[in-house]
Amino acid sequence: MPILAIDAGNTRIKWGLWEDRGFIAQGSLLTARADELADALHMLSRPDRVVGCSVASAHVRSRIEQALAAWGVRPEWIVSRRAQCGVVSRYAEPAQLGGDRWAALIGARARHSGGCVVVNVGTAVTIDALSAEGEFLGGLILPGPELMAEALATGTAGLPRQQGQFELFPTSTANAIFSGSLQAVCGAIERIERALAAAIQAQPQIVMSGGSGDLVASQLARPVTLAPNLVLEGLIAVARS
Repeated sequence: MPILAIDAGNTRIKWGLWEDRGFIAQGSLLTARADELADALHMLSRPDRVVGCSVASAHVRSRIEQALAAWGVRPEWIVSRRAQCGVVSRYAEPAQLGGDRWAALIGARARHSGGCVVVNVGTAVTIDALSAEGEFLGGLILPGPELMAEALATGTAGLPRQQGQFELFPTSTANAIFSGSLQAVCGAIERIERALAAAIQAQPQIVMSGGSGDLVASQLARPVTLAPNLVLEGLIAVARS
């Protein structure tokens, strides 16, 4: 049964068509170009089901639904629950957890039976702690590296937006901003990793997705599993459960 998974993020809309044991087609486009989604999906085979999550605007969600109308299929937008697919949420109000974070936790649980730090590095960064028993203990949300640099450019007079590169001891303003924002994300991940290791008395696995996941992973002194389709994998797990 072909299943189409759609992850509508702040910056990009990603999709993957799943059949049997894996994705047979994948793609993405900028969220700002959601009006072009119908053309982008045109070459895919008609799915039997569509399951999605969205942190984008209602307008974007509407555009996605319109793009699927030609198939006569409506997307099933997931809502975070107290328990699903082997993951139990300890969020105070489970439904308030973003559907993308919930899907990523489910995707990580399907990949690893032990404790995990589940990271998504996009416009925003989410860092979530998942115990070996599948309990989502909680997590962080912070600006992504690009958003941090943009905030400095728009919020100060003397820190213009410039392309930088990573240095441990930056020797230019551009490199100081780039390195500082990257170190901030890495530091937050490492603190959550240490806290989770102490809580579960074992070394957790870092599972990382998102457009800048490989960049952050390259600066972490920790083993990292890169899973660029983690949210899509979680959506497929929900659909198949």
